[in-house]
This record gives sequence, structure tokens and C-alpha cells, in this order.
Amino acid sequence: MNEIRDWADRIRKNTGLVFYGKEDVIDQILTALLCGGHVLLEDVPGLGKTILARSIAASLGGIFNRIQATPDLLPNDILGVSIYNSREEQFIFTPGPIHSNVLLVDEINRATPRTQSAFLEAMAESQVSIEGEIRPLPDPFFILATENPSEFEGTFPLPEAQKDRFFMTINIGYPSREAEIMILESQRRLTHPVNDLEAVSSLDELLKFRARVLALHVSPEVRDYVLNLVDETRNNSLFHLGISPRGSLALYKGAQAKAAIEGRDYVIPEDVIAVFMPIMRQRVIVKPEHQIRGIGIDEALRSVLDKVEVPPVPVR
Repeated sequence: MNEIRDWADRIRKNTGLVFYGKEDVIDQILTALLCGGHVLLEDVPGLGKTILARSIAASLGGIFNRIQATPDLLPNDILGVSIYNSREEQFIFTPGPIHSNVLLVDEINRATPRTQSAFLEAMAESQVSIEGEIRPLPDPFFILATENPSEFEGTFPLPEAQKDRFFMTINIGYPSREAEIMILESQRRLTHPVNDLEAVSSLDELLKFRARVLALHVSPEVRDYVLNLVDETRNNSLFHLGISPRGSLALYKGAQAKAAIEGRDYVIPEDVIAVFMPIMRQRVIVKPEHQIRGIGIDEALRSVLDKVEVPPVPVR
């Protein structure tokens, strides 16, 4: 698995040239990429979410598009539309921005539910249905969507079933003082440094590594640890909604990808713990009576990690 570790190092270093001090966030996104999943970035504006998406796309050498979600955004604005060409006397399909390798959907919760639903088929099946015709999306296809968790006026909250379509929910957080100094110094130029990034990987390389991750060894002890964590969310009194089988599969695959990024060909319990929070954050609902007491989703999930016994590291 050294080849995947080296691949992750190349993208981490390249992205780190413009997105400073957040290697853990980059690793989480690489984990989602290796699993073929999509990412929801929940955080306040101005933390570099657009720069992060652009740098990942540039590092992979893929097609990058950006959608600014607004209430008047329509599904055809995303998917594409057929326009009549009078010279050729036929309709010509013009693809929308969703036909890309990396798609940034900025403030997805500002789009109406009708427009939000346009992403569901694309996220689940990597295809879209337009005017009665199924059109496949590029492979790989990766959505990075953002939403502001502190401002709700004029927004349409994502339904829980739609949030569950995201592989991970990541909180970027404010940069350290040292990282913010680097941000300030890097902007002493006319153009943003992200414009200078070159590809350090290929899309074919990513697709090849995805197949290898799926074959990674998971011992019965680690598999049972995954299921014990999931069972605890279903039986814990803090939660109104526990983890579905889609969530347990995501945790299983996420741990495989994390192990591959670390250069191992087998999964250890620490891999499961490392990806547990971002993978499960959007898949559970804390009961209102506990929310009133100040217990949020992250605190509830940490209590699950504390309660379930960690198995010994498997010997290979």
C-alpha cells in the first residue's frame, strides 16, 4: 500500500501549498475520494472551502466546476438543457456544471428542495436523467458541498435522507495563528496561488487505487468493532435516529481507505476511530431533550466511542 500512501502524500503536499495547516481535513477528503463518496463541509464562510475544492481538483488533474446555490437556481441550471439549433434543425444538449470530476456546490442549503433533489441521483448512481434520457457523469465524480451552520435565514435545511447520501461531514475550523500568517503572506500578489497548482496525480490513478482499497484486509475483530459502534448508536438513549446499514458500510470502507493512506494493507481499530466522527456526523439525530441540555452530535458520538470497547490491534 506504499503506492497509495505516496499518492496521498503528493496530493497533501500540493494542496498544502495553498490550504495551510489542515492536513487532517485533506486526509479526510482523500479518504472520501478513495471510497467514491461525497463530502459536506459545514462551517462558517471564509475558511477556504472553495480553495480546498479547487486545489483538490487541480491536484487530480480533473475538470472542476462551481455552483453558487440560490433560491432561484433550477435543476436545469445544474444538469444541462437541450437548445434548438436552427441551422442544424435539431436540439443540441448543453451539459450543466454537474458534468465534471470535482463539483463545488456552495451553500447547498440555499437551493430549494426541488433543486437539491437534482443532486440525489448524481450522488447515488453517478448519472443524471434529463429529458427522459440517462446521461452518465464523468468517472470519477466527486461533490464537495458547503453549508453555513450558523445562518438559517433564507435557507432550506437538507432532509436527513439527503444528508445521509454524503459520505462525510467535515468541520474545517479556524486556522492556527501560524497558518493564518502564511495565508496573509501568500496573498501579496495579484493572483491567488491556487492558479499555479499543477496536477500531481491522474484520474486513472485514483480509479486504480479505489479497487485496491476495497480488497484491503479487515479482521473479524475490527469488523465486529465497526458493528458494535453502529449497534451502540441504535440502542443509545441519546439518539432519536441510529446508524443505518449504509452508515456501517461507509465506516467499514472509510477505515480501509484510512489504512491505505497510512501505508498499511490491513485495518486497525485506530483507523475506524479516525474516520468515525466525520462519517457518522450527518447520520444520527440527537433527541431534543438532550439537545436542550447542550449535548450536540459530536459530544454524543464521542460518548459512543468511549462506551464501546476497543479490540486489540490485529496481528498480521
